[in-house]
Amino acid sequence: MRAATIYGERDVRVEEAPEPVISTGRDAVVRVVASCVCGSDLWPYRGVRAIAEPRRMGHEFVGVVDEVGDDVQTVQVGDFVIAPFYVCDGVCVNCRNGFSTSCLAGGAWGAQVRDEGFADGGQGERVRVPYADGTLFVVPGGRPDDALIPGLLTLSDVMCTGHHAAVSGAVRAGSTVAVVGDGAVGLCAIIAAERLGAQRIVAMSRHESRQALARSFGATDIVPERGEEGIAVLKKMFDGIGPDVVLECVGTKESMDQALRSARPGGQVGFVGVPAGGPELPVPVMFGTNVGVRGGVAPVRDYMAELLPEVLDGRIEPGRVFDLTLPLSETAAAYAAMDERRAVKVLLRP
Repeated sequence: MRAATIYGERDVRVEEAPEPVISTGRDAVVRVVASCVCGSDLWPYRGVRAIAEPRRMGHEFVGVVDEVGDDVQTVQVGDFVIAPFYVCDGVCVNCRNGFSTSCLAGGAWGAQVRDEGFADGGQGERVRVPYADGTLFVVPGGRPDDALIPGLLTLSDVMCTGHHAAVSGAVRAGSTVAVVGDGAVGLCAIIAAERLGAQRIVAMSRHESRQALARSFGATDIVPERGEEGIAVLKKMFDGIGPDVVLECVGTKESMDQALRSARPGGQVGFVGVPAGGPELPVPVMFGTNVGVRGGVAPVRDYMAELLPEVLDGRIEPGRVFDLTLPLSETAAAYAAMDERRAVKVLLRP
């Protein structure tokens, strides 16, 4: 089978890889219908995160179950499933507490998963899934129409991550919200804020195509300015003090600084940007403004049941963040398109 491997900075190759096989009774093998490139994949691609040795890539995929281990109980051959961007058993205390990202037995795709062996990367034709019962989410009714595949794929990460930002920021009916970041997660955070009842949503974006998508998702205002100028514009828009909630969806020092200094006194920052760009929490600023900060790596597996019905019936359309579709063989081109901001998010078809 074919799968994507990263060798170094801007060096992603699609190569032949061993076929996945059931290695424990808890495994499943999934035939990938669609996968994608994530904004966080760009950190190693750009060399921001060092690559010690070649490794398989991809942590977002949907597909059809081809095989299951003898101990798998809730997943069956032929099921259409969504895989979260991590592996979890679903039964440890952290999973039961709603934070499956901190599963005591889990791990990451393309890496060793505790005692369960190596988990394949999702940018491939087939994937061995450890802890199939806890990791995989079964979509009722079998394989859906192709038109729904992009939306379902967003539930593996970006839609649920945007939702986590909004939940962490305590967005509620009547909230005023600013979203820092116009990538797929930021755009999905706009969807999440709108569905939670936000009264006014500001998308901070300098890109015309992304601005249009943000408005279609529920943004009421666009602010292209950054840094001090962006903070000043936001505060002026909201009584000179800033919005109730700022959702940080980038992960750099500059984006976190902007989020913290834009929220009104007593407001809240919900952050989900992967912290590869040196973000910091200035405690004196937080102390002086009473701005709260909550968020982190999103437990997307725990949000799927809530969001799936709205994707299936079209109430939300997060699949529209995919503005480029390429075959798996062109994975390197997919990375380049996102790195150069020629695409918001690229969907890969085997």
